[in-house]
Amino acid sequence: MVKKQLILLFALVLTFPLAAVVLAHQAAAPAKAKEARWEGRVVLIDKAGSSLKVRKVGGTLEKTCAYDTSTKWVSQYHADKKVNDIDAGQVKEKDYVICKGTEEKAGVVQAALISKRLSHSQ
Repeated sequence: MVKKQLILLFALVLTFPLAAVVLAHQAAAPAKAKEARWEGRVVLIDKAGSSLKVRKVGGTLEKTCAYDTSTKWVSQYHADKKVNDIDAGQVKEKDYVICKGTEEKAGVVQAALISKRLSHSQ
């Protein structure tokens, strides 16, 4: 009985410092930015501020999609697998876009990808 208690005590003495180090490492890690996706119609393009104001379709909610030189710009037809690389100048007001990135402050998506959605001609 005493032998089992000593083994248990020894195991606790070894694992407690290890657990404390792991927990301290997790607490010190910076918070990961929340992933965000916003889609809708472009209502305003601010080239000087490098941003798009996008209104959700069917509503009045708007968010700003900020972009920079690392933002990837693409266009794609709905349900099509082919994706075309484009530049920022090819996105116009009233275009339907999907912005994916991180939301670091409320109402602003820092876009890593902006996808212009194309419609099929009928």
